[in-house]
Amino acid sequence: MPFIVKYKITNKILNNISQITAGREVVEHSRLIPKWELNLRKDAAIHNAHSSTSIEGNRLSLEQVKALSEKKVVAASVKDKQEVINYLKALDNIPRYALKEIIDNKLFLRIHKTITKGTLKNDKDCGVFRNRQVFVGKRVFDGTHLKEVVEYMPPKTKDMPGLVDTFLSWLNSEKSAVINPVIVAGIVHFEVARIHPFIDGNGRTARLLASLILYKRGFDHRRFFALDDYYDEARENYYAALRTAQNSKRDLTKWLEYFTDGVLYSVHKLKSDIEKIGVLPKAGDLSQIQLSQRQLKILVKIKDMGQIGNKDLQKMFKISRQAVLKEMKKLITMKLIELIGKGRNAYYKLKD
Repeated sequence: MPFIVKYKITNKILNNISQITAGREVVEHSRLIPKWELNLRKDAAIHNAHSSTSIEGNRLSLEQVKALSEKKVVAASVKDKQEVINYLKALDNIPRYALKEIIDNKLFLRIHKTITKGTLKNDKDCGVFRNRQVFVGKRVFDGTHLKEVVEYMPPKTKDMPGLVDTFLSWLNSEKSAVINPVIVAGIVHFEVARIHPFIDGNGRTARLLASLILYKRGFDHRRFFALDDYYDEARENYYAALRTAQNSKRDLTKWLEYFTDGVLYSVHKLKSDIEKIGVLPKAGDLSQIQLSQRQLKILVKIKDMGQIGNKDLQKMFKISRQAVLKEMKKLITMKLIELIGKGRNAYYKLKD
């Protein structure tokens, strides 16, 4: 049975897509100094990791997630920390995931394994489709005791593999390719949550896969958007929006109105952040800078550590002192970093 998507392009969705497109154009044409691109990308990853895990009950604060991303010691449960570390890793892996021409079962399971490794009751449930029935519920107090209330019962386990195959076949088809990437990301987000193909980690996998779609289809190729913040700020609205499709014979119209609201929210926030840090007023040398992978890694490391010395760089890249000096001279010429001090105590920092 083919995968059938039901939705209408309402005035609200059309207006949201129009504003999203206009806002994204402003972001795309912003001539950001490369170090600020690094800042925005890292900030988006931190916010996404915090919000996506927080929705599922993770107790780490945004500050603690930031500290974990910088490999600092954080006082929290092992499970909470591992969930965040996993999600940060999955976000970092998005460019590698996108190298695959299609999103197949193998990649789908690989993403789930990365997100859930070391966090489930049984490690055998990581990176595999569920082999038993699950449900989405919550505990409520009925006046005498707590009881579990089923809020959503996913498809039967025996039907789930076929549903996944049909869904992925549509996702990799020409029918999907001609649809606006924001709409496709919204459909993917909902469908993974609906099928619930895993014992746990379905929500995080759905949100990560939506981000992958936006990257793979060129919408968020710079990975600047923190989409998951919108869901975490009002979780009841998030769950209510998902239920509208579940309760209306899978008509995704109301869900897509909500989803495009969230993307628009992220676009507006990013525009505001770019305005705060400033952009170059006109085309110049910096807007045309092309950084090598090594130079990009150097900038990321300086951003993470605050400063770095020549010997640290030699060890990191296993290159000679002369090779390090050559790379740093280029970055200094680009006015991206500066050398502080002289001799053995000299170090490099991002240029203010």
